[in-house]
Amino acid sequence: MKDECVVKNLTFILHPSSFILHPFSPCEDAAMHFILNHWPLSFLCVAMIVAAVIDGWKLKVPNWLTLPLVLSGWSLGLLHDLGLSEATGSGGIAASLAATALGFFLLWPVYAIGGMGAGDVKMQMGFGAWIGAFYGMSATETHPGAMWIVLYAFCLAAVIGGVLALGMIALRGQVRRNLANVREIFGDLFTSKGVGEVADKAAQRKPRMHLLPYGIPLCLGFVAYLVCLHGI
Repeated sequence: MKDECVVKNLTFILHPSSFILHPFSPCEDAAMHFILNHWPLSFLCVAMIVAAVIDGWKLKVPNWLTLPLVLSGWSLGLLHDLGLSEATGSGGIAASLAATALGFFLLWPVYAIGGMGAGDVKMQMGFGAWIGAFYGMSATETHPGAMWIVLYAFCLAAVIGGVLALGMIALRGQVRRNLANVREIFGDLFTSKGVGEVADKAAQRKPRMHLLPYGIPLCLGFVAYLVCLHGI
């Protein structure tokens, strides 16, 4: 049953059109039931979807969404530590802060060289804040712990982002131009004097590049991993 759930969930992630023909298998039913019956996860998924929509529309994830998301995740962890909201998760403020920091450090290198916007980094930090507050640091029979959840969700988002980027390149028929951009980026990494110079060169190159709103693959990776986690 577990193997069947993994295959069906991955099929849905890679081929969303399958959802039209088979809306929910028992695996997805279990995951949706779990998420909908735990409002912090429902809230987090909605926030990720809103962030992705705005990023796809404006190529920017706004502070008015990401900063309250981070702060509210920390607040939820603090409430757990104070014993004021025991039914909304098992993680405290320390777990929330740790998962937030992991979310930051996973994307900071890409942001530092100008590869994505600060809004995407703060979006992942918000995800980490709520994941840490809900799941806590310790692994259980049902989850691997907040830090691993953030890491696995990030890895899935990176794969989805790569697939979407390759699709955009193929559809626009600009393979040579994008390969040239990749060569320039790697060249900058090895020939520039520092991170600041790499970022400056990336900013100069940005107007001639087709940008991928990275909030979309982040959202898909985060939500899809939660579905996989609780659908198995």
